[in-house]
Amino acid sequence: MQFKQLTPELYVSGQLLPADIAEVAAQGIKTIICNRPDAESSDQPSFVEMEEEAARHGIDIYHLPVISGQVTDNDAQAMETLLDQAVGPALAYCRTGTRSTQLWALSQALGGEDINQLRTTARSIGYDVYPLLQRFEANFSKAQASKPAMTYELLIVGGGAAGIAAASSLLSRHPDLQIGIIDPAEHHYYQPGWTLVGGGVFTPEKTERQMSSLIPRHAHWIKAAVTSFEPEQNRLMLEDNRIVQYRRLIVAPGLKLNWEGVEGLAETLGHNGVTSNYRYDLAPYTWQLVQQLKTGKAIFTQPPMPIKCAGAPQKAMYLSADHWRRTGVLNNIDIQFYNAGGVLFGVKDYVPALMEYVERYNAKLNFSHNLVKIDGSTRTAWFEHTKADGEKEVLSTEFDMIHVCPPQQAPDFIRRSSLADDAGWVDVDQNTLRHKRYENIWSLGDAMNAPNAKTAAAARMQAPVVANNVLQDMGLGTGVAHYNGYGSCPLTVEKGKIVLAEFGYGGKLLPTFPTWVLDGKRPTRTAWILKERILPPVYWEAMLKGKEWLTKPTVVE
Repeated sequence: MQFKQLTPELYVSGQLLPADIAEVAAQGIKTIICNRPDAESSDQPSFVEMEEEAARHGIDIYHLPVISGQVTDNDAQAMETLLDQAVGPALAYCRTGTRSTQLWALSQALGGEDINQLRTTARSIGYDVYPLLQRFEANFSKAQASKPAMTYELLIVGGGAAGIAAASSLLSRHPDLQIGIIDPAEHHYYQPGWTLVGGGVFTPEKTERQMSSLIPRHAHWIKAAVTSFEPEQNRLMLEDNRIVQYRRLIVAPGLKLNWEGVEGLAETLGHNGVTSNYRYDLAPYTWQLVQQLKTGKAIFTQPPMPIKCAGAPQKAMYLSADHWRRTGVLNNIDIQFYNAGGVLFGVKDYVPALMEYVERYNAKLNFSHNLVKIDGSTRTAWFEHTKADGEKEVLSTEFDMIHVCPPQQAPDFIRRSSLADDAGWVDVDQNTLRHKRYENIWSLGDAMNAPNAKTAAAARMQAPVVANNVLQDMGLGTGVAHYNGYGSCPLTVEKGKIVLAEFGYGGKLLPTFPTWVLDGKRPTRTAWILKERILPPVYWEAMLKGKEWLTKPTVVE
């Protein structure tokens, strides 16, 4: 982790992890200020986790959460108060360091410091605070304030699987396109691999790469977060108050894991037997707990839909149970699966094979049970149970380990925008993936509202469709392609075997291979090899580079 020095007494940085606290202490920093709200991204530890680790190293830590792009004078004044009371050098962090730098700069500007000097200081360590401070410039006109800082022929919001794949598919067809990709993240994750990290098959490092290594060579990376959209003016606002203009827009920011949606969950993640494969730094803890558990109760939860990779909660259960079976302790462990929904899997053709493993592992299925509260100190979880007559009751149960899949929703800046439907997701035509109201906007991946499974395989199929349809709208292609709802969920029922669910809209089976090659409705070694050895390089070297293996779109009109 790189700490950038703003002043003799203040450093700023991007997201810290608990493991970074030891280095912070070693560099003599005595105070940490977190300027990031909890649950902004899937690789983000909660403030409570950071607080506990800071206490172990004798470091004072404060939480001053600020929503990206919404830094206020009151926030800046609160930041100044914290810095005034800090003992020794302080380190402020957020997602990229931008908000922390803005808070410092605004607090100084409010105190009468020269904004040109503040801008120079911030720029010396890689941050531009001038858009935030322009109101202090006496000669700054409204016309200048509204002038876009950047203009792109095609703008993509999101540098995850969907965004990078869409950019690469576009550039593979027309390398001369002017494309901007907006994403603040330093790292890109192969999230389908986290299930295997939690099962002791992959190391977490195998699922991570630097974002800079994946941005297509002909695209421009805008390393910032989006805070708002103005689709009527074909522009959006960044967290540092810069405006970006576009002619066409692709929205692919992924979704938000709502850890705060379960009372007490954020406070106990990563210890007290509470884990989740839905976060990069917690998946290894899943494997640690599985190895350590020799007897007791293991709970696995699934929240209401939609969620990314609907099979992931039960994959964690199957791989854990398989390890306990192989080590001879399965009979000593009470395995419970609590599902807010009413079925094991949404496509009934795959349920018989899954039920064979539920019975093999003697796991108990609890449907219509939604996790609402957790207390790690007493190892107790509470579930809201919806009875057949619709009546609700809250039940509690103790656990020795619990794997939690958090509630999920569209990112905040999507939900509060005019791009969203009533549920907060980007509102698109499910076939063309074009926005229903704004004709120069498309969306793909987890943030949009088409009724498909939210998986990397779905994004891999959607990217060429969006690329084709954007180019057709630009007059650079012929015909409109339709997305058929394809998604794939490799259900790891044991180490070495997978039930490969492949389906589209309405649960229609869409197998890639004939049954004599791979019968997806049965657990096979072939599907395991595909998941473990073939799909990761397909992701890194094909999908993210515009090589459309088995995904070339079919033009229907």
